[in-house]
Amino acid sequence: MDDLTQIAFDAAPIGLVLTEDRIIRACNATFVQMSGHTADALVGQSFRLFYDSDAEFRQVRDIGLDALRRDGAYCDERMLRRADGTTIWCRFRARSLTPDTPLARMVLSFAPIADAPAGPSLTPRERDVLTWLARGMTSKEIAKALGLSPRTVEDVRARLLRKFDVPNAARLLARLSRSG
Repeated sequence: MDDLTQIAFDAAPIGLVLTEDRIIRACNATFVQMSGHTADALVGQSFRLFYDSDAEFRQVRDIGLDALRRDGAYCDERMLRRADGTTIWCRFRARSLTPDTPLARMVLSFAPIADAPAGPSLTPRERDVLTWLARGMTSKEIAKALGLSPRTVEDVRARLLRKFDVPNAARLLARLSRSG
């Protein structure tokens, strides 16, 4: 990479990451700052670093695979777990450079929806449910994806609504979109 390209990469206003088979090969200064890790601690690491469990890591992998195979691109909103354990709500975009094997080489971007997480801290289960809610899934669909009962998902949704003092999931997502 020439000097100007490197400067542009590092100074981009969104977090940029180049991955190979979900291993970080390069990331810019913005992503380093967003994640709370050092660049040296990120390069060569699996994206597993950002998930609470192997199961969550596998589930997230599969979410956009069909779109990546079909279109070479995928986007959604998701939580990024930082080095200190806090999370930041991000707009996530992925573009595969190898459409036949989408995860072999990808460029990812992470744009914070707000600069800092707002509201109460979330449990791993609340974060899981919130991530699936942001994708427009129903409680039954979330339950199936997470291997839970629909009642458990409803309980978690109710707890999220109380924590954020909102009347419904749409308001919850809107609040997180506006305030992080």
